[in-house]
Amino acid sequence: MGSTEDLDYPQIIVQYSNGFLISKVMFTACELGVFDLLLESGKPLSSDAIAALLGANTIGVERLLDACVGLKLLAVEMTQEGALYRNTEISNIYLTKSSPKSQYHIMMYYSNTVYLCWQYLADAVREGRNQYERAFGISSKDPFGAMYRSDEEMLKFMAGQNSVWSICGRDVLAAFDLSPFTQIYDLGGGGGALARECVSLYPNSTVTIYDLPKVVQVAREQFVFPEERQIAFHEGDFFIDSIPEAELYLLSKILHDWDDDKCKQLLTKVYKACKPGGGVLLVESLLNEDKSGPVETQLYSMNMLVQTEGKERTAAEYSKLLEAAGFGVIQVKRTGKLYDAVLGRK
Repeated sequence: MGSTEDLDYPQIIVQYSNGFLISKVMFTACELGVFDLLLESGKPLSSDAIAALLGANTIGVERLLDACVGLKLLAVEMTQEGALYRNTEISNIYLTKSSPKSQYHIMMYYSNTVYLCWQYLADAVREGRNQYERAFGISSKDPFGAMYRSDEEMLKFMAGQNSVWSICGRDVLAAFDLSPFTQIYDLGGGGGALARECVSLYPNSTVTIYDLPKVVQVAREQFVFPEERQIAFHEGDFFIDSIPEAELYLLSKILHDWDDDKCKQLLTKVYKACKPGGGVLLVESLLNEDKSGPVETQLYSMNMLVQTEGKERTAAEYSKLLEAAGFGVIQVKRTGKLYDAVLGRK
């Protein structure tokens, strides 16, 4: 066993400390439209040209571009006229607004909302509760009332979630063969990206998005088009209102928002509404059973602390919640991606 001198602590500490700086560089380049501009130009551009087109300071833009090159979000070519910048394949696919797999909206949500809550992480740890009151001056007792505190903020959140499901949705829906289930309710389905992936993967299915009335209104106006006839809507609060009968219920990133008692309450309602032989699919980021990782899930759990009443859980913890509600055969599939799938049957 080596001594502590064998471990490069300074490099590790610097790397972790710079995490904040790295993410802010990427968020800022997205917000200013750097990647969109370079995609639309169809050719590499100089920092002067990019600054002029963005209406931004030349010195600031050059430093931002060089940092993006260092992060491999941009590539640079040295010519007789000077440095010319272009997008990398990663930035074209994930950081431009027009890409089907764009993560722009979730980046903006993290940059402008999540970061404000995380400024008070120490307070969240001391108090064990979310930090909307400190970050935004509003009550923290109703996390989704705080999260949807304005139409603009609600739209930002919904668009961000749609970004996530554009790259993760198919993996979790294909983790099990869901083709036997044709009547599906997506509880808290928001902007409909997961519902869209579901009817694409299982064309014989219909998916009803069950969400708050104001969420459904925005989804109808902004995200789900009338010609998408396999997707329907149901307005209500599934903690308060009844849940209609269905063969399968999707709960994607729902249970991690709430404590165990609230999860049991919801799952019990789902079990009672579920048709015999039906089931519920939980889509969550699973912790290892000893909670040693994955680090992304550990960080998500910290985010649940500063933004919600919940936490990330292990597969065994989700299985226990399902069993307490009455669900029998429980299967777990780790996708190897950000989100995993747990299927409980009635």
